[in-house]
Amino acid sequence: KAARNALRNVLEAVAGESLLIVCDDEKAEVGKAFASGATALGLWTRMIVLQTNSKPRTEVPAQLLEVFATRKPDIYVNLMRENREETPFRISTVKMQTRDHRSRLGHCPGVTIDMLTEGALALSSLEHKAMQGNAERLMQTLNNTAKVEISSPAGTNLTLSTEKREFFTDTKLDWKSMKWMNLPTGEVIVAPVEDSLEGKLVCDMAIGGIGKLDTSIEVVAKNGKAETLHSKDQKILRRVKQTFETDDWSDIVGEFAFGINPKARFVNEFLEAEKILGTIHVAFGANTDMPGGKNPSKNHID
Repeated sequence: KAARNALRNVLEAVAGESLLIVCDDEKAEVGKAFASGATALGLWTRMIVLQTNSKPRTEVPAQLLEVFATRKPDIYVNLMRENREETPFRISTVKMQTRDHRSRLGHCPGVTIDMLTEGALALSSLEHKAMQGNAERLMQTLNNTAKVEISSPAGTNLTLSTEKREFFTDTKLDWKSMKWMNLPTGEVIVAPVEDSLEGKLVCDMAIGGIGKLDTSIEVVAKNGKAETLHSKDQKILRRVKQTFETDDWSDIVGEFAFGINPKARFVNEFLEAEKILGTIHVAFGANTDMPGGKNPSKNHID
């Protein structure tokens, strides 16, 4: 039922449309839930199951390349494992699915079945609409903003520019500019001016592709770029540095967002944790799919 609600209320699926589910083998249970929800809505539904192993994927597999070249469904849903090293693979997949600006996409790296039963995806139609209304009100407040200042008790002290950049929400489709989003939803987002991030960011909750943090990590930014990193956890520090070294743009700010999902929990899967009501997060890397975004990195880390 939760999968059906997401398809109907977020991706605006209607009977007679076609849906292609791209599902990692370890996410097959979630795939079956979405297939069942899609069938209940009257969608023509197909599911492709990808075999995974311990080696991170770096390229879009041939079986998907063939499908993307020959079949254009109305809607895609990607149900994939959350692996930091596979972010470039996922970005390439999303670009191929959305490049014709016709298909809609729900992209779910790290999705779990309990998100559908008790977490951020376990929303009724009324709860989806209430969250969409809250997002609209927040965007109305923010969309004339030119500068954002961020501070926290943990020590964050940041500024960034949103001049001529539009805040948007993942809680519903924007048929003009943004036809894909992560599921679960629950953010109000902006692509900051890429050279504008200044100050200190103290991340004390979680990092995308890594999960919950036992020890905080500090990022000092200048002219939009992550200049220095500090943490007592050397393993986490190495993993973030490795991501920032992907290309010349991967350590440049790409996103600033508010979490607004009242059912999102503080779990290890960042896909849900980033949506927690009352939180904010900053991402570095790719944002060319966001309104005004100019960061072409092959990576993206929240």
